[in-house]
Amino acid sequence: MKSTTHSLAFVLGSGGVRSVAALGITQRLAEEGIRPGLIAGCSSGALFGATIAMGLDAQEALRLATRLWSQELTQQRRWRAYAQMILPRLAGFGDSFAMRDDALIARRIADAFGDLRLEQLPTPLRVATTHAVSGDPVVLRRGRLADALRASMAVPIIFPSVEVNGQRLVDGVLSDPLPIGAARDAGVVLTLGFAGQMPRRVDRLSRLVAQTSTTLINNLMHARTAAAQAAGQQVIPIDLVLDRHVGLWDTSAMPYLFDAGRAAAQAALPRITAALERQAVPPRRQGPVMPHTAFAFSTPD
Repeated sequence: MKSTTHSLAFVLGSGGVRSVAALGITQRLAEEGIRPGLIAGCSSGALFGATIAMGLDAQEALRLATRLWSQELTQQRRWRAYAQMILPRLAGFGDSFAMRDDALIARRIADAFGDLRLEQLPTPLRVATTHAVSGDPVVLRRGRLADALRASMAVPIIFPSVEVNGQRLVDGVLSDPLPIGAARDAGVVLTLGFAGQMPRRVDRLSRLVAQTSTTLINNLMHARTAAAQAAGQQVIPIDLVLDRHVGLWDTSAMPYLFDAGRAAAQAALPRITAALERQAVPPRRQGPVMPHTAFAFSTPD
């Protein structure tokens, strides 16, 4: 298969409802004639990135995102889970354990995307997931979009893993919270990532777990970014400026986040256009060094 090089990719990390800012970013860039040739996303970033890859109008995508994302998704309790924790052998605790039922998520995603496949999207979308057994990152490029999105959002312990192509997959945040590696064939990469906030105090087990997991995820995200830059990619982070706290499931903040995305894209435009211009200019080929001299010449392009 012939490989394709994308000049511009948009990589969306896990960030809950904040990832919807990607819609505002995309709209503002499109007004300048700038459109990504590739989308890569993790967890909520994959969900909102799918609406971009589908080619939906920004307002239509925002309406769809509002229907897809709500706090009630996390409130579908599995009462058997409590028995499994207290009496693991009797209640059948296993690797499919989950505190919440994902039936509502599955239904909403199926209603929104149906049987649409990743390879059918107008703009290529790569979805970051994690292999539940090995822990390896798994990037999905083909297959049912709904399955890929469910897998990328399957937070371990909270939601059950999802089987895709014979593999049990869970949330991509565990292995690649900002999946720049899924866009390694792009010269310029725009990123919308969200570093986790450390708890102000550690006075209970849940906050200690949050402190540990946040440290690991933040360091992994920074390491992935540094590796991409070391490999020669031009990585441009899109930084949201928010003057209020926005919870992971605060759907009422979606219009606010959309506007924040537009403002962030506006602020980043000079860097984006400069990077694309550099990408468009082929590097000059360096000619051979002449013997017995310290000078070299460049051949014309």
